[in-house]
Amino acid sequence: MDIILLGPPGAGKGTQASRLEDERGMVQLSTGDMLRAAVKAGTPTGVQAKAVMEAGELVSDAIVSGIIGERLDELGSGPGLIFDGYPRTAAQAEALDGLLTARGRKLDQVIELVVDEDALVERITGRFTCAKCGAGYHDVFKLPIVAGVCDVCASTEFKRRPDDNAQTVRTRMAEYRAKTAPILPVYEARGLVRRVDGMADIGEVTAAIEAILDGSAR
Repeated sequence: MDIILLGPPGAGKGTQASRLEDERGMVQLSTGDMLRAAVKAGTPTGVQAKAVMEAGELVSDAIVSGIIGERLDELGSGPGLIFDGYPRTAAQAEALDGLLTARGRKLDQVIELVVDEDALVERITGRFTCAKCGAGYHDVFKLPIVAGVCDVCASTEFKRRPDDNAQTVRTRMAEYRAKTAPILPVYEARGLVRRVDGMADIGEVTAAIEAILDGSAR
């Protein structure tokens, strides 16, 4: 089963994709990761992408589609796919259809993790991690048992990502809406779009996605 997982930064796409990989053997295809890997590996499309990036230009839809095609050929027909960050335009959606069809595959579901902007801002801006072991905490939802001491390694040093601030989060949300808006109608017309409450507990979100994939969701 091949799906697109949609949602703004902080919605939990990475967490849910990892769970699907662990539990169902699916493979997450992140365009950013694939682009860097293709450039590093020196694939034909990766060489093209490197030249474009070194010239300070944006990588074209054709190059991105080429990198996805190369990765699909590597994976063969075995694992189900989770597309993350692609497609972002109607043209890319059309290109993806061609890539899948040429390899005897098809898109089965488009799942959007729906979030509340204000709640997402609170979720993200309250995050911090242990500077030593990377254990995650939150100002409201998950404080260390002993104030100022990591539960895992007992370190007393913590850090926050500089971009985990309200203004940046709201900018990301706006960018997501602008980039996602063009493709949702394409897939809604085909009856592929399903929505999940991304603000629910992680386990509940996973269960909702599983139900969609298993065909038991209403």
